[in-house]
Amino acid sequence: MTSSDIVLTLRAAGCVFAEAEAEVLVAAATSPAELGAMVASRVAGLPLEQVVGWAEFCGLRILVEPTVFVPRRRSEALATLAAGLAGDGSTVVDLCCGTGALGAVLRDRHPGIDLHAADVDPAAVRCARRNLVGQVYEGDLYNALPERLRGTVDVLVVNAPYVPTDAIETLPPEARLHEARVALDGGHDGLDVHRRVASAAAEWLAPGGHLLIETSARQAPVAVGLFESAGLTARVESDHDLGATVVIGRRDRP
Repeated sequence: MTSSDIVLTLRAAGCVFAEAEAEVLVAAATSPAELGAMVASRVAGLPLEQVVGWAEFCGLRILVEPTVFVPRRRSEALATLAAGLAGDGSTVVDLCCGTGALGAVLRDRHPGIDLHAADVDPAAVRCARRNLVGQVYEGDLYNALPERLRGTVDVLVVNAPYVPTDAIETLPPEARLHEARVALDGGHDGLDVHRRVASAAAEWLAPGGHLLIETSARQAPVAVGLFESAGLTARVESDHDLGATVVIGRRDRP
């Protein structure tokens, strides 16, 4: 199968970026048979990143496993903002970590951080442990974290699900059929997990510590209210090039 054949096959399957995807598949395959199997998997709807086993994120190669949420390019804004608030020696928690992409970027930019990550999905935890140098825990939000972190976290970065339940069926099939629903479904208005994260954040943040969470532009005002109700000073940061919206909360010093 030539590169041109692959492009035509992918294009016929509805892949918008067929040329770029063909290049990735050809580079990743170690044999013609493997290449054929990869193309077939992509045509069947499997996300490209799950087909080749990795995603590029902030210049890093992040390993991706089947069913695990694939890091989105828009989340690079969240990673960059979090990295700007961290420094060597900071205690950083990547909550709802998925592959651990956010934590990996912060570790790359600040090798001296004390990094912890957690996710409720066992497949995500397994994947994150391949990507991160740090402690990765399995469990539901803060329940997964060791008690000794309470009140010590300098940067709490969260990419929680924020798609409203009724909107799940409108997602592209790559996400809807091949990523764990727990990584997508944010409840009736998409902010159920955000409420839980915000409500207890002040207990885990150090004085002056920051909570950063990705959301949509439409949801951001509600998320700001959640942060402020939890005692945090909140603001919204937007990256129009990436189509990203991040709400940042700060636990004020006494």
